[in-house]
Amino acid sequence: MSRRIHSSWLIALASIGVLVGTFTAQYWQWFASPEWLIVGICFSAAGFYSRRSAVAIVMIVAAGLLIGLQRGGRELQLQAPLQEFVGAQVLLEGKVAEDPSLDADGDVRFRLRDIAVDNVEYSGEVWVASSKRSDVRRSDVILVRGRISDGFGTIPAAMYRADIIQITRPSFSDVARDTRDWFADNIREGVREPEASLGAGFLLGQKSALPEKLDIELRLLGLTHIVVASGYNLSILVRYGRRLFERISRFSAVALSGMLVLGFANITGFSPSMTRASLITGLSLLAWYYGRKFHPVVLLSFSAAVTVLINPTYAWGDLGWLLSFTSFIGVIMLSPLIHKYFWGETKPGNIRQVVIETFSAQLLTLPLIMATFGEYSPLALLANVLVLPLIPLAMLLTFIAGVSAILLPSGLTQIVAWPAETIMGYMTGVVDYLARQPLASRELSLTTSGAIVMYLLLLALMAYLWRRTGHRFRDYNIVE
Repeated sequence: MSRRIHSSWLIALASIGVLVGTFTAQYWQWFASPEWLIVGICFSAAGFYSRRSAVAIVMIVAAGLLIGLQRGGRELQLQAPLQEFVGAQVLLEGKVAEDPSLDADGDVRFRLRDIAVDNVEYSGEVWVASSKRSDVRRSDVILVRGRISDGFGTIPAAMYRADIIQITRPSFSDVARDTRDWFADNIREGVREPEASLGAGFLLGQKSALPEKLDIELRLLGLTHIVVASGYNLSILVRYGRRLFERISRFSAVALSGMLVLGFANITGFSPSMTRASLITGLSLLAWYYGRKFHPVVLLSFSAAVTVLINPTYAWGDLGWLLSFTSFIGVIMLSPLIHKYFWGETKPGNIRQVVIETFSAQLLTLPLIMATFGEYSPLALLANVLVLPLIPLAMLLTFIAGVSAILLPSGLTQIVAWPAETIMGYMTGVVDYLARQPLASRELSLTTSGAIVMYLLLLALMAYLWRRTGHRFRDYNIVE
């Protein structure tokens, strides 16, 4: 092989190697020592230097495998000591990793990171559930007492029926959270519930304040992604922000849009989906600035590799991480293939684009949802089509409502906030109506092997559409 391989494809191969290596580390932990990381870096340097032979490809893939195996193995070594406490009653302290949630019984549930058991620090996270009604917020330092149990999914340990001993909220520990909660309170000055909480979810990713009934209905109809911190909300902000700032200069557009990415991620929290969305959006901004194009395979594999190097547990079955990437594959790869196959070069209208992108995202996540939950919503596509096109307008009107509560008297605030309440009242009405229909949810389970077969069939479908249409994936950029 004498032709030089483009460096972007070598990055994609190395990234795929990292993903495979990190996943394999949970079964094969022989490469956890730092020496293997050095070997992997040396292999990578040699492969990128050559770029001309099949040996270079082998070295790049091997480098990715070794780096992934080392990172995953090291993480498992750090988490292993937690298993010694399974079955024991302990005093546990940690920082709340994300916004807590409430179950149907009102129990508060949250994940703790930076943990210490009996004043000894350990790596990993612990899932905690407590029936004590407490004002727990993201970044709070919590002291709990309870019995350690085996974890589930990617969580190494859990504590059920924990007794919350102390909640410490240091000043300025999470300025972004405090700013978000303050602005959400201002939104509620002019907008009534549940519309106010829905608007705060759109604009700020504050889902913990959603009324229980609305939260259940959104989950039932597959609409949770519109109120959690997701790539859809972020792409709306950055896309419009870039177009606005571009009038000043190209550099201003990138710099200020980048600040929007960091600000939104800090406000909403670095969940798996937000970590993925922030990285992909940031890379897309840089590509737009320099006039470059990223192939989706390169962009997806590289961002996935970076996220699992930051947190290897994502590669071990984190559902949020998997759903985030599969839905994004549907949006940036399957949806343009479907559109070009049926409509050619005709530019899609807003409604058609929403329908195709929503259908593609749901189709790519369907096997995973069926295998995990054993159910799906036949009305999910209709619900998304009726709600999604109005989200950019709802975000703008919610922002105006929040600002008016800061600057105007309460009487005027309610007048200015009326459009926001009206449009979100329509959304909650649609959600409530569809959730009460017999077709709102259907049970349909799928085995792991069945899910794999479905994904292979979907890949074959995408390959067929690509061969028939000759679509150029590099032409798409999420910030344009």
